[in-house]
Amino acid sequence: MSKTVYVGNLSYQTTKEALSELFQRAGVVQSVRIITDAYTGKSRGFAFVEMSSDEEVTKAIEMFHGYLLDKRTLIVNEARSQRNTRGEPPQERRRGGYRRENEDHRERRR
Repeated sequence: MSKTVYVGNLSYQTTKEALSELFQRAGVVQSVRIITDAYTGKSRGFAFVEMSSDEEVTKAIEMFHGYLLDKRTLIVNEARSQRNTRGEPPQERRRGGYRRENEDHRERRR
């Protein structure tokens, strides 16, 4: 089962190829995703590297946390699951707008 590593404090010039090549020293890299700004398309300074096993993730963290790449000291941790600002898992997020429960509640109060 694949695991994902968070890589922070990236230089804005760091490429997917450079990260992939670096993390291949720790094991099999399945994918690299550099997070970019939606409007400008420029790097936001962090990425996610997907590796093939837990052992490789541990090795990558040990090897590259504090590693100097493109004149920046990398921050490397195991990626956390995505949550919204309220701490709810992604599948339980609520969208804004009118809720049916309020309608039922109003009818009972009349």
